[in-house]
Amino acid sequence: MSGANAETRAVAVLGPSTYSEEAASWLLQGTGWRLESFKSIADVFESTISGRTAYSVVPVENTFEGSVSLHIDYLVGEADLPIQTEWVYPIHVNLMSLPSFDGDLAKVRKVLSHQVAFAQCRGYLARHLPQAELEAVHSTSEGARLLGELGDPYTVSVGPATAAARYGLKVIAPAIQDHRNNFTRFVLAGREPVPPLRPDGRGELSRKTTMLLLPGEDFPGGLHQLLSAFAWRRLNLTKIESRPTKRQLGTYYFYVDVDASIDSVLLRGAIEEIRAVGCDVRVLGSYPTYGFPEQE
Repeated sequence: MSGANAETRAVAVLGPSTYSEEAASWLLQGTGWRLESFKSIADVFESTISGRTAYSVVPVENTFEGSVSLHIDYLVGEADLPIQTEWVYPIHVNLMSLPSFDGDLAKVRKVLSHQVAFAQCRGYLARHLPQAELEAVHSTSEGARLLGELGDPYTVSVGPATAAARYGLKVIAPAIQDHRNNFTRFVLAGREPVPPLRPDGRGELSRKTTMLLLPGEDFPGGLHQLLSAFAWRRLNLTKIESRPTKRQLGTYYFYVDVDASIDSVLLRGAIEEIRAVGCDVRVLGSYPTYGFPEQE
């Protein structure tokens, strides 16, 4: 991806110095694409919708916390930006403080971070900082920035080591996540197709298609009928999740990941069968998926 076109592509991330920025830097290494930081996921999406950036980087699922429902809802209902690429990135959560902190965790009064980061180290915080108030902010980087501005030695933050370096903090406890196998799934969403990226020189692991299934009339066995269209064709569903349509209480759509390309004859046949029984199908993207070396 050399040339002027590649060099001028801007990619929106939550940041700066966040896990999204780290993950995007890994995926896009060597492309020449420019990362542009925004304070909230809404701002990330809006920058791509408006054309200021070409793509948005969005975390959509974590190994232990599951789906990030707010971000999926943006993809489904607000952004209308196709998923172009997916990758999985390891998350190492660190406890950070001002350099003046004396190391006595019993004195800590407050912890600043994003709510998802709190969830990933809930056990550690309960054991070592039970007295501390957990204050959620827009991002892990925002928590580190606020800590630096507050100047309170007995307030700490949780986040990536890059945020500590950026805001002059020290890491007082590295890798405090409750589980070693802590990975987050990110997607790159935008209107333009993406050429193969091959981070670290590796090819893609697989192809995946994400779809919304919006049933028409509700009837007994309806979901089974939809799923059978995939089952008898031996198409693997790697994810299925129901989400409210927000149109009427008790109505849902199904968010589905299929381990197949939209170009597959079998997947196209399944979509036709599902539509034939009165279910609307919306394809959110068909894309390559990559894994980080620790996860492969």
